[in-house]
Amino acid sequence: QVQLVESGGGLVQAGGSLRLSCTSSQRVLGNLAVAWFRQAPGKEREFVAVISGSGHGTRYGDVVKGRFTLSRDRAKNTVDLQLAALEPEDTATYYCAAGAALSVTTSSFNSWGQGTQVTVSS
Repeated sequence: QVQLVESGGGLVQAGGSLRLSCTSSQRVLGNLAVAWFRQAPGKEREFVAVISGSGHGTRYGDVVKGRFTLSRDRAKNTVDLQLAALEPEDTATYYCAAGAALSVTTSSFNSWGQGTQVTVSS
């Protein structure tokens, strides 16, 4: 397993932007598929976006498509999620996860961070 740490969450007004980062102390992040999921209170964990180990393949959840952008910075050993046009419905704890293959399901990822809170006020 890989130790993952998320950062960049916070409180923002509707329509605003945030940039979340996922990093690891181990220089293996670049070889793995990295995904972001989110979970709001009382709801199931929801797929947000995933990027392949090569960085050439990305997928987005329908609720964030066109608003969020996922990218990989190999020099910094991070996978960053740019959130734009935020809505109160985007309020959740955002988790990054790493695994061997590109997937949209939680069961495909065996390494998880502790999560970072994003709160969008109306």
